[in-house]
Amino acid sequence: MKKIITLSLLIALFTGCNAQKSNSPKSDKKTVVNTYINSISTERLRTNLTYIASDEMEGRETGSAGQKKAGQYMIDFYKSHGVSFPKGAKDYYQPIPAAFLNAKRNENLPDSENIWAYIEGSEKPNEIVVISAHYDHVGVKNGQVYNGADDDGSGTVALMEMAVAFQKAKNEGHGPKRSILILHVTGEEHGLHGSRYYSENPLFPLKNTVADVNIDMIGRRDDFHKDSNNYVYVIGSDYLSSDLYNICESVNKEYINLTIDYKYNDKNDPNRFYYRSDHYNFAKNGIPSVFLFNGTHADYHKPGDDVSKIEFDALTKRTQYAFAIAWEIANRHKKLVVDKKDK
Repeated sequence: MKKIITLSLLIALFTGCNAQKSNSPKSDKKTVVNTYINSISTERLRTNLTYIASDEMEGRETGSAGQKKAGQYMIDFYKSHGVSFPKGAKDYYQPIPAAFLNAKRNENLPDSENIWAYIEGSEKPNEIVVISAHYDHVGVKNGQVYNGADDDGSGTVALMEMAVAFQKAKNEGHGPKRSILILHVTGEEHGLHGSRYYSENPLFPLKNTVADVNIDMIGRRDDFHKDSNNYVYVIGSDYLSSDLYNICESVNKEYINLTIDYKYNDKNDPNRFYYRSDHYNFAKNGIPSVFLFNGTHADYHKPGDDVSKIEFDALTKRTQYAFAIAWEIANRHKKLVVDKKDK
């Protein structure tokens, strides 16, 4: 009897130790994060992009009826998933007057608007993580619709999915500690106007903005990766913050396993992509920023940038990667350190 009791105790202790291991904070965190990473839906990405990059949107030229129609679709999507507009705003729009859009180079652009959505943080609600993408494209030229499925329909629908994943987490008691501002900007194709307007007229003080995760073209592959779409270009993560660089590396290894390509991270690269998307209007204000990108392809700014050419497995995985980066920034104990100077 004594031996049986001792053996029983040993088994109980061993089982208890294993239970403690499996329920450790690290394993619990990974399980939680994976739950919401995996909630990102390929089918919703496909459905939303099929609409937003359809001929009906007439290429989403800045301020056009087609762009406004796409914007209303996005807002209706947010309402249907319980994602609200930001605290302090009266609705989902940040109006931008034509005078601002045409001030630097008069292109006779009409009034337009940024569109925003918001998930309030549970512990540090005044600290803001911005996730950005532009939803404009170049419209109709010579009777042909330039649908911009990759540029930047892919980033637009990625933001929509990420917002739903963060809202789902909040609804289930796992909401982000910091607030998430989903920012769909206009006027990017004409000179980053929408993000510039936000940076000059922020809803939340820039000093409280922890980071910007910017997505511009993540639905296809380029000629440097003909054999695989399991990659993403990461640009700017190490320019202002070693924390941001480390997060981009660590969450990829922990959850996603993409090949991170730093080809365009060199500021001397002649393409100058770092200066050509909306994260730059945050970075120039000292806010740690990262730009996710699949590179250009034969249909870049051409009428052939259609939904039929989007690789939805790649779009899904890169969206999950962006979500994992934003999740880690929003939930870490300390805000990102700014320990580098952007030269």
